Amino acid sequence: MEVTNRRLDQDEFERERQEVLRQWMTGGEVDLAEAVEYQKNLPRHKVLAYKLEQGKEQGITYAQPRAGVALINEHIELLRFLQDEGGADMLPTTIDSYTRQNRYTEAQGGIEESRTVGRSMLNGFPAVNHGVNACRRVVESVNVPVQVRHGTPDARLLAEITLAGGFTDFEGGGISYNIPYAKDVPLADTIRHWQYVDRLVGMYEEKGVRINREPFGPLTGTLVPPCISHAVAVIEAVLAVEQGVKSLTLGYGQCGNLLQDVAAVHTLTQLAEEYLAKLGLGPVSLTTVFHQWMGGFPQDEAKAYGVISWGAATAALAKASKVIVKTPHEALGIPTKEANAAGIRATKQVLNMLKDQRLPRTEELKAEEDIIRAETRAILDKVLELGDGDMALGAVRSFQAGVIDVPFAPSRFNAGKILPARDHQGAVRILDFGNVPFGQEIRQFHQEMIGKRGKAESRDPSFQMVIDDIYAIGKGMLVGRPR
Repeated sequence: MEVTNRRLDQDEFERERQEVLRQWMTGGEVDLAEAVEYQKNLPRHKVLAYKLEQGKEQGITYAQPRAGVALINEHIELLRFLQDEGGADMLPTTIDSYTRQNRYTEAQGGIEESRTVGRSMLNGFPAVNHGVNACRRVVESVNVPVQVRHGTPDARLLAEITLAGGFTDFEGGGISYNIPYAKDVPLADTIRHWQYVDRLVGMYEEKGVRINREPFGPLTGTLVPPCISHAVAVIEAVLAVEQGVKSLTLGYGQCGNLLQDVAAVHTLTQLAEEYLAKLGLGPVSLTTVFHQWMGGFPQDEAKAYGVISWGAATAALAKASKVIVKTPHEALGIPTKEANAAGIRATKQVLNMLKDQRLPRTEELKAEEDIIRAETRAILDKVLELGDGDMALGAVRSFQAGVIDVPFAPSRFNAGKILPARDHQGAVRILDFGNVPFGQEIRQFHQEMIGKRGKAESRDPSFQMVIDDIYAIGKGMLVGRPR
C-alpha cells in the first residue's frame, strides 16, 4: 500500500466504514447522526478540547492518570475513585491488549472470565465489546472529560464505538501506535488506518462536535531524543489536520534533564505551527501533554514518589497543558486504585505549588531550544524531500531510509541504528546517528557533549554507557555513572 497525505474521498470512506462496522457486532450500534447529537448535548465541562483550551488561556497544567479494567461497573468505580479521591482533572479509559490487536473474541473471553472470578482478567477496558451504550454509561458516570488511551495500530472500529459512546478525546497515531508497539505491521497500513480515524474525527468537527486528538509522544519511552519524538508528533499533526482534525494535543515523554525537557515542551507546538503553516494547513488548536517518566521505576515507594514529583515539577515549569501521571507501584505491575490516586495527589501538590512560577529564560535554555529546533527541522525537511512534499509518503520513505529512527523500537520497519546516551548533565544526546540527516555542526555538538561525560567518568563513550543510562533511574540516579 502506498499512502499520500490527501483527505480521504467521502465515497471511499463510506465504503470502508461499512466494512469496519462489521468487524464486531457492536459496530451495528453506531449511528453517526445520533452520535453527533449525543456529543452536542454533553455539558461543556465534559468536552476535553474545551477544557484544554481554557487551561491554556489560564496557564493551568492539568493532571490525568492511566486506568482501565474489564467490567463496566468496576471501571466506573475506578474512574470515580480517581476523580473523587485522586482529584484527577480529566480521566482515561485505557483499552485492553486484546482490543488493541483487534482480537475481540479473546477480549470477550476476558470479560466472561472476569465476571466468573470477580476481578479484572484484562489489562484495560474492552470498549468495542461493551459497545456504544456502555461507553456512554462511563462518560455519564463522572464529572470530568474522559479520553480513550490505548496502543492500537488499527483503531478504526475502536474510534467508531468510543466517539459514538461520548468520549471526547482519542489518543494515538499511525506512527506512534505502530513503530513502538508492533513488530510486523507495515507503516503505510497504519498511516492509512489512522487517516480513517482522523477523517472520522473531522466529520464530527464538521457537524459541530469538538473532538481532541492526541498523538502518543513518548514513543518507546527510552532515551528518545526530543528531535525524534518531535518529528513524529509534527508528522502526525499534519496528517490529522489534513483529514479535518481541529484540536490537537502534542505529547512529549520526560527525559529527565530539566532544561532539555522544558525546551522540548516549548518548541513542540512552535514546530507544529511552523510546518502546518508551511503546508497551508489550519487553523488548529494546539496544546501539549507531558508524560512523567516512562522508563524503569524504583521499587521503593518513597523513591517512586520522587520520580513522580520531578515529572510534575518539570511539567509545571514547562507550562504543559496536562501531565500524564505515574503511580508509586509502577515497578510492581498494575497499580491499585489507591496507589493511582496517590500519584495524582502527589502530582497536583507540586503543580499547585509551582503554578505561579516560571523558569527563567536563560542562555542555556535558549541554546537547548535552538538545538532541538535545528535537529527537528533537519529531519522534517528531509521527510518532505523524500516524499516530494507529501508528509505521509515522506514518513514511510524516511523510516525505510533511517531518516527517522526510534531508539529501541520493536518494529522491523524501523532502522534501529540510532544510539542515544546521556551527557554529563543528564540530557539525552546521540552517540550513533545512524542515518539521521544531521550536518557536521549538530553531530559535533552531540559528540562533544557525550565526550565531556566520558572524560568525567574516565571512560570512552560506548554501548555500556547506554545500558547504564537505561537502568539508572531504577537505581536512584539519572545518569548511569559507573560505581
